[in-house]
Amino acid sequence: MVVTDGFTGNVALKTGEGALKLMRDLLRQVFTSSIPARAGYLLARPALDRLREWMDPRRYNGAILLGLNGVVVKSHGGTDAVGFAHAVDVAMDMVTHRFNERIREGLSHLSTPAPKLAPVAR
Repeated sequence: MVVTDGFTGNVALKTGEGALKLMRDLLRQVFTSSIPARAGYLLARPALDRLREWMDPRRYNGAILLGLNGVVVKSHGGTDAVGFAHAVDVAMDMVTHRFNERIREGLSHLSTPAPKLAPVAR
């Protein structure tokens, strides 16, 4: 999880998306460059499919907006139904696991002064 303001978070998100697209394009170019490369792709395909599934940005859709009294999850505007469903899952998890209440509880512990310790006798 990363906590950031909207502008910085969007820059980081777009940078990551661009890097992933570049890697995809480079891998496609490498694996279509020759007959042996195509054969190598066929051998590597199951692992590449698994990697593509893990790196699918739709799986991580849903930015949590903090500082509000309710649950707000912002979905990426260009997502599809799969990405939107993941954002809804994030919101449901926040409600189920009492996300806002737990933050309030944690902050209240931070604002409670620590008890004073007695001086050590020497």
